[in-house]
Amino acid sequence: MVRVLLVDDHEVVRRGTRELLDRVEGVEVVGEAQDGADAIEMTRRLRPDVVLMDVAMPGVNGVEATRAIKRELPGTAVLALSAYDDDPYVFALLEAGAAGYLLKNVRGQTLVDAVCAVREGESILHPDIAAKVVRRVAGQPVAVPIPTDAGGLTTRELEVLRMAARGLSNKEIAARLTISTRTAQVHLANIFQKLEVGSRTEAVLLALRRGLVSLEDAEAG
Repeated sequence: MVRVLLVDDHEVVRRGTRELLDRVEGVEVVGEAQDGADAIEMTRRLRPDVVLMDVAMPGVNGVEATRAIKRELPGTAVLALSAYDDDPYVFALLEAGAAGYLLKNVRGQTLVDAVCAVREGESILHPDIAAKVVRRVAGQPVAVPIPTDAGGLTTRELEVLRMAARGLSNKEIAARLTISTRTAQVHLANIFQKLEVGSRTEAVLLALRRGLVSLEDAEAG
């Protein structure tokens, strides 16, 4: 069962999203929050697996709420669902630890699949958002090279990280390496801990900046 907390300042959006998710077997909406402050408090209390987070809200916005949630409960996945694809919103959310960023014009099944995927540690980006990420990284100066074992990553963990940058799912990584999906998830969890990040997206962005993953890997993904 994937337990989901909905966060949006528009009641009609929350209601529509809830109706969609309530029809899905294996998904349970455990609560609704109307702003970031409510989201933080309800996440502490309800411990959802996934927080479906709006970005632009009065008071505590989605970026601040995501940062607070990932700091206190790093195991909770935050999936941004926004009407905005402005760069400041997108990159602030991803750098705060969001596992993905979708626009509100996505199809219902795409949203359902994304909720289940981020629960399993996947990274989900709307195609327009993914293109922004690659362009931004491509426009940044190359970081000073650091040792390939930076952050204490093992050879296998670097291999997993590079596959994640190419967009491979946990199951696909496991198949490529002839390991179980659970083992792939453990490798990713170890990577997150060593790089001190909260999501696959954040790990890939940091790895790109440090030169652990090539831009070609990200573009291929």
